[in-house]
Amino acid sequence: MNAMTDPIPVLDTQRLTLRAPRKSDLPTLTAFYETERSHMVGGPRDATGSFNSLASRIGHWAIYGFGLWHIDDRKTGDFLGWTGFLNPPSWDEPELGWTLFAHAEGKGYAFEAARAARAYGAGHLKLDGVISYIRADNTRSAALAEKLGATFEREGEVMGTPCHIWRHPKEAT
Repeated sequence: MNAMTDPIPVLDTQRLTLRAPRKSDLPTLTAFYETERSHMVGGPRDATGSFNSLASRIGHWAIYGFGLWHIDDRKTGDFLGWTGFLNPPSWDEPELGWTLFAHAEGKGYAFEAARAARAYGAGHLKLDGVISYIRADNTRSAALAEKLGATFEREGEVMGTPCHIWRHPKEAT
């Protein structure tokens, strides 16, 4: 993959489309990052911070050839959140992450999306057996990691915040 020119792949699951971040997502991202709910993923942020987040998502794909997909409901086109891989310079190794907006929680979307991203990462990006950084108080994400087959590996730190590091099982054979 030539990271600077190849398009971001689109993944379809039974109910979801994982697609490239786009400019039209900015109002929804800005509204999310203005809430305390965003504290698990580097928020709250102002409009400029939200723009920088969107730009860095696109840039991550351009630099590394992998990154975060934005998740849409296939039936309605509603933007539900994101999942995918991050590996900024301060990370120990690539991470599989996920975030859903409040209205999308409790419907199995995070599991469906993260499972599709993880399978694609293992099969196409050489990202197999990755980690997830999860804050100790984020019980919903820890439960999802367990449902995905990940196991608690160790205590760690990400962006200056203590967290738990969960290891996902290898998928590729």
